[in-house]
Amino acid sequence: MKGERYDVVVVGAGPAGSITAKTAAERGLDVLLIERNPEIGVPVKCAEGVSKEIERFVKVDSRWICAEVKGTITYGPDGTKVVLSVEGAEEAGYVLERKLFDKFLAQEAARAGAEVRVKTQAYGVVQEEGHIKGVHARSAEEDLCIYADVVVGADGVESRVGRWGGIDTTLRLADVAICAQFLMCDIEFNRDYCELFFGYDIAPRGYAWVFPKGKDCANVGIGIGGDVSGDNHRAYDYLNAFVQDRFPDGEIMAEMYGAVPLSGPVYETVANGLILVGDAARHVNPITGGGIVEAMQGGEIAGDVIAKAVQENNTSKRRLKEYEKRWRKEFGKVLEVGLKTKNIVLNLSTQDLNKFFHALAGGIRIKEFSERALLKEMIKKNPKMLFSLVRMMF
Repeated sequence: MKGERYDVVVVGAGPAGSITAKTAAERGLDVLLIERNPEIGVPVKCAEGVSKEIERFVKVDSRWICAEVKGTITYGPDGTKVVLSVEGAEEAGYVLERKLFDKFLAQEAARAGAEVRVKTQAYGVVQEEGHIKGVHARSAEEDLCIYADVVVGADGVESRVGRWGGIDTTLRLADVAICAQFLMCDIEFNRDYCELFFGYDIAPRGYAWVFPKGKDCANVGIGIGGDVSGDNHRAYDYLNAFVQDRFPDGEIMAEMYGAVPLSGPVYETVANGLILVGDAARHVNPITGGGIVEAMQGGEIAGDVIAKAVQENNTSKRRLKEYEKRWRKEFGKVLEVGLKTKNIVLNLSTQDLNKFFHALAGGIRIKEFSERALLKEMIKKNPKMLFSLVRMMF
């Protein structure tokens, strides 16, 4: 078995993995970023919407922007319409072309000095005296032992890296959204807003979405609770019904299926020589299912902490805890409040869910299009229902 040596090996070249690799490389580390698929960004498993908060981490490039949106329009079960936009801003967010965006982030990591490899799949970790020391991987039918001071698990919702490193990444079905999405063309939809549709008949314990991706194309998808998914009640079945009702003459150009963790930050994200980022760390807002900004923010923190730990020759769990403290301070409360909000909203009866949207009905303009601002507005408009969350978040 061939042996290699790096300061850090990052498993998974999504936004979290690439930003971690880029940040660590910029700080002088010898970094390897590996991706099991033959092409970074493929297959796409994302609705691809993101707020303008993304501009904190990258300079926006029109090549990987499909649409600029003014905000979101959300519909309650009875059709109650809530329009959310930003004060003084023409655009509130973007719909990305993730195939190109993810490649761009990996290229940025490479420009910073990281080595990037595709078709390289980790199948275990190297452990010595309770400390993670690298990964076992297979590339081009060759087995590799890649030694590293720190291993980063950026391997998504299943996070085998986390399990191999001793972190229980198991999720209850109730804490997972099962998703199906079609890229559809030749359909009529709102090109200025991302649209969300709630209702048990549409998407039990979840919602449907229509996100613009160009002149006559859109991502049309549905996410449902894993605990209500079953025979003839799959996300795919609900999506077909939604499409037949609203876009019966549309053309399906691509299909996507996947799962999104909605558990909130339920476990530690570090061990001796190991850090988890992105979906693997459950850095997804449970009420929206969005996680791109959190993935990038967490990756930036992880790369910085790893660089300092390696330079200090101390990659113990105790030293890497700085990463956990920092991400919890930066966005942990938003995830926790998102989880509590999800558990309230998605467990409401149809009648109570309609009341929830009645309180929000009309146009809502917020100062910034962020998950924190959205949750704050939901609490403000539904004080009796969500009052218990106020102290935690504010």
